[in-house]
Amino acid sequence: MRGGGWQRGGSKEPADHALGRSRGGFGTKIHLVTDGHGFPLAVEISAGQAHESTFFLEVLDAFRLPRNSSRSRYRPDRLAADKAYSIEWIRRWLRRRRIEAVIPRRRDQRAREKEEFDRDAYRRRCVIECCIGWLKECRRVLTRFEKLAVNYLAVLKLAFIQRFLRIRFSNKA
Repeated sequence: MRGGGWQRGGSKEPADHALGRSRGGFGTKIHLVTDGHGFPLAVEISAGQAHESTFFLEVLDAFRLPRNSSRSRYRPDRLAADKAYSIEWIRRWLRRRRIEAVIPRRRDQRAREKEEFDRDAYRRRCVIECCIGWLKECRRVLTRFEKLAVNYLAVLKLAFIQRFLRIRFSNKA
């Protein structure tokens, strides 16, 4: 079967090929999770007009963090995100899983009295911006030559593998 429902290797191709209009023009949004050092852990893509919060659970469920402690915990201790993720259901989801939300409130939202925003932890969110900046230096990722979303996602993952190998086998050692 070809078209929007075509499946190969267990992944499903979206009908819009993860392409759509946004403020920046016609393109694709990259939803990315990194660790504290800027190493990519999970990635999802969507059409440009899709809101970030709709892919929050998908991208967080795409990875697990193994812990050395006796209590096996596969989620991060805290999660930093920008104001697009400042939605009450996301904050509730994080509270239920005992994950500290380092997400600034939007102007149209009221902050709780007991809730304090950790500005120092939020400043460390720059590692994600640096990883996105590095991705934009990869020509094939930046221009998106691939028509199919599954192929573009594979190119993103290949770029991440290349980054891991460069860091792991650098000549600095």
